[in-house]
Amino acid sequence: MKILHLYHDFMNLYGEYANTLALRDKLISMGRQCTIEKKTFGDDYDFSDYDILYIGSGTERNQKIVLEDLRSRADSLKSFVSSGRVVLMTGNSFEILGRSITDANGKEYEGLGFFDFTVAEQNKSRETSDALFTTELFEGELVGFINKCSEISGITEPLFKVKEGLANCKGDSGEGTRMNNLFCTHLIGPALMRNDNFCSYLAKLAATR
Repeated sequence: MKILHLYHDFMNLYGEYANTLALRDKLISMGRQCTIEKKTFGDDYDFSDYDILYIGSGTERNQKIVLEDLRSRADSLKSFVSSGRVVLMTGNSFEILGRSITDANGKEYEGLGFFDFTVAEQNKSRETSDALFTTELFEGELVGFINKCSEISGITEPLFKVKEGLANCKGDSGEGTRMNNLFCTHLIGPALMRNDNFCSYLAKLAATR
């Protein structure tokens, strides 16, 4: 099995590369051979060559650059998601999949349109909190950390239920979102290193596919 770690050098704000290590080691412990390939701007790759895709979090500036770079590959990425392959996007990386991102200066960037949510970055301020989440997908709680400067409106199917910490937006009770086997969350930590239940769930999805 092959994991594609995309923009490994550009979207690695919190050392989230460890999510790919956790997934690789989990798959190996299940008896699968698994390797990680790192790709970034200018590299040649085909999404269909991989079983799992991971993109981590980056600065707000880097996020916009990745958004523009992925725009020409949006159809291929959508086909990858539609095929049922596992995708994990953490931090602000998944915000590019919505309808739009409005930065702190009021400039609007068109998103890739996988989801109908909109993102509004706050005025150069960040919110941080410890996180305690649950989900209907598997048993046990999830722990980690949230560090973001955005409010996301219009998510109707969140990935996690917030017991403690920050939600997608103020007044909401959900965090992240999903589509097929695409999982999106601001949870860092790294999320899969700190939450074996989440890591095992994703590994089993990828292996059984």
